Amino acid sequence: MTALGLPDTIQACLFDLDGVVTKTAVVHAAAWKETFDAFLRGHDGQRPFDALADYDEYVDGRPRADGVRAFLDSRGIHLPEGTPDDPPDAPTVHGLGNRKNELLLAKIRTQGVEAYDGTLRYLEAVRERGLRTAIVSSSANCRDVLRSIGAEHFFDVRIDGVVAAERRLPGKPHPDTFLAAARDLGVEPAAAAVFEDALAGMDAGRAGRFGYVVGVDRVGQKDALYAHGADTVVQDLAELGGKE
Repeated sequence: MTALGLPDTIQACLFDLDGVVTKTAVVHAAAWKETFDAFLRGHDGQRPFDALADYDEYVDGRPRADGVRAFLDSRGIHLPEGTPDDPPDAPTVHGLGNRKNELLLAKIRTQGVEAYDGTLRYLEAVRERGLRTAIVSSSANCRDVLRSIGAEHFFDVRIDGVVAAERRLPGKPHPDTFLAAARDLGVEPAAAAVFEDALAGMDAGRAGRFGYVVGVDRVGQKDALYAHGADTVVQDLAELGGKE
C-alpha cells in the first residue's frame, strides 16, 4: 500500500461529493424527508420517511428521479413519470424530485455548505503525488457546491447529474458514471479507486470492477458498506494517510 493508503497500482481517484467531500448528506436526507412526508400524508396507512433507513436504502447516491421511483416502489405507490420540467407541486416522479431539489437549495442557501477538512487534505496529497482525480456525483448542483467551498480545482474531471443526463448515463448503483470518469481520465477501472459513502455507490464500485473501493462511514453503517463491496471502510479520509 502507498502512503495514501491505496494499492500501488492505483493511478486515479474518483470521489463522490455528498458525504465524502461535503457535509451535505444530512441536508439531502432532511430535504427528502420533508418532501416524502408531505406526499405520504395524502396516502392513508403510510408511515413517515425514515431519514436513516429509507434514505440509505432507496435514495442516497441515486439520481433524484431514480430515488423517487425506488422509494415509492418500496411503499407500493406508483406515479406518472412526468417530465424534468414539471413544477415542484406536480403529482409526478419528476415533480416530487424537483420539490426535493427546491427544498435542498433553500436549505443550502440558509445553512451554507461545509467541506470535510480530512477530505480536502487528502485531495491535496493525492494531487501532490500525481494521481488524477474526478468528482462523480448524481447531483445537478455539483459544480456550484464545489465552487462554494473553493474545491473545483481539485478535480480534473466532473461527472455529475448534468453530464450524466447529457450522455444518458444511468446513475448509481450502475457503474456508468464512475466508468465515464475513469475513461475521461484515461485510466482503466482496475487502476482507479472509488471513494463513496452511499450503499448505491459501493454497488457501483463493485459492478465496475474498480481497483479499490473506499467506503466512508459517516453514519455508522460500516458493516453495510463492506457488504456492498467496500475494500476498506474509514470514518474520515485522513485515516488513509496523505497529510497530517
